[in-house]
Amino acid sequence: MSSRAKGILAAIGALCAGAAAAQVKPGDAFPPLVAAAFDGALPPTDGRVVLVDFWASWCAPCQESFPAYARLEGEFAPQGLVILAVSVDQVPAAFAGFVRRQRPPFATVRDRGQSLVRRVEIATMPSCYLLGRDGTVRFIHAGFYGSRTENELRREIGMLLREKPPQP
Repeated sequence: MSSRAKGILAAIGALCAGAAAAQVKPGDAFPPLVAAAFDGALPPTDGRVVLVDFWASWCAPCQESFPAYARLEGEFAPQGLVILAVSVDQVPAAFAGFVRRQRPPFATVRDRGQSLVRRVEIATMPSCYLLGRDGTVRFIHAGFYGSRTENELRREIGMLLREKPPQP
């Protein structure tokens, strides 16, 4: 391989590594939700444990995740859990149809301009980010794997809810 080709490959590798390093990861502050343009209303999240789920109407595992999130909402919302499901659908009718069929008991919004999706750099549908009461990312789940993911989330949510809220 020529030195020019090696240089090009090294530059591509550096760009890819830089992009990966920019992704939101555990320990990072989650981007402010109010900065995105959503179709739908945001629930209050201050001082609460928040599960932000990115989904799409065409995603089969997303369809499976919504009933699990509904169970988690019923179990943990009274203790301070907020679930926000963020659709990446670009077609409003696809978003609306999915929500109409699923009838989730938690907040669902459509990221109209894909601004939050780009800032978080979602690579897998669905992906959920579990935030501590202080707004930092504590756990990330790429994909949804049925009861395994639901049980992991249940354990993680319980742990985060037991932590003391941040002091003002």
